[in-house]
Amino acid sequence: MQPYRNLAGNSGVEAFDILHDGIKVRFVSGGTYLYDYRVPGRARVEEMKQLARAGRGLSTYIAKFGAEYAERID
Repeated sequence: MQPYRNLAGNSGVEAFDILHDGIKVRFVSGGTYLYDYRVPGRARVEEMKQLARAGRGLSTYIAKFGAEYAERID
């Protein structure tokens, strides 16, 4: 997984992996979750990918719109 840059300094996201049709997100508090085109949907996943690459806003976005995930990985 790629470390999340956390430019704001207070993110709950620790790392991520961008996939063709999804994104895996590992949180500081523990747990890695898969978000994909099925859940929560393509538009939300693509926004999450952009935020992950930018290193800012991913945790906030997930808190607002990404409560549904496809799978908990660990």
